[in-house]
Amino acid sequence: MKKILVTGANGQLGSEIKELAGNYPDFDFIFTDIADFPLDKTEEIKANFNRIKPDVVINCAAYTAVDKAEEDQITADAINHLAIATLASLCNESRAKLIHISTDYVFDGTSPIAYKEDDLPNPKSVYGATKLAGETACLKNCPESIIIRTAWVYSEFGNNFVKTMLRLMTERDHLGVVNDQIGSPTYAADLAQVILTILDSNKWEPGIYHYSNEGEISWFDFAMDIKEIAHKSCEIKGIPASSYPTPAERPAYSLLDKSKIKEVYGIVPVDYKTSLKIMMARLEK
Repeated sequence: MKKILVTGANGQLGSEIKELAGNYPDFDFIFTDIADFPLDKTEEIKANFNRIKPDVVINCAAYTAVDKAEEDQITADAINHLAIATLASLCNESRAKLIHISTDYVFDGTSPIAYKEDDLPNPKSVYGATKLAGETACLKNCPESIIIRTAWVYSEFGNNFVKTMLRLMTERDHLGVVNDQIGSPTYAADLAQVILTILDSNKWEPGIYHYSNEGEISWFDFAMDIKEIAHKSCEIKGIPASSYPTPAERPAYSLLDKSKIKEVYGIVPVDYKTSLKIMMARLEK
């Protein structure tokens, strides 16, 4: 049995991998989170890795508090960059495979078309910069690793845009939602399935891949779809990002081109609204 170490197992993606783990009896999953596998402590990373001796590492852990990272740069860098450098080195030395999850925030959002894997990164936030540094360290220290960049992740688990919108639509009569930031949502359950499909394929093609659900929408469009599916009456108004200033700058356009993962692994991304309906139905149950 392949021993699969999953870090960040209590987050959105890690939780969805847990949900699917039973479908893969040939994989022995070890799910860890910050309490038992802290990524901000190098020596503990090494000790835990050497104790577990994984065949594969799926790194779902990250410092994802985008605005807080602007002030807490040291912690963000420790988790998003330095820890990945350590994990990648350990995987390389032990010949373990590594799948590392990254983000659309490595781009500046000025492209007129969907970003491809080899487009030049130019992060505009500490979060994006630390995630890019993590990518660079990952590929340097473990050239055989796979990096999957994703965007706008949501799930039944954890905190995310969908759950926040549902709460606010219940509490308020009016909402303003940014309408000039464009991308595509990613249902964490779909991304989890993609990762496990890659692992189960017996085909390992290292490098960077992009994955999200299909669609090109704004946060306002996303909110309107949530409203429609949930049958909410809250009035939603589109507003420019300039009306909702945040400590960290977000990419204005961060659509990801998924041609590579489709071609190499035969992945067929689901339309975002189809997945949104599934997630909301599960949440209601």
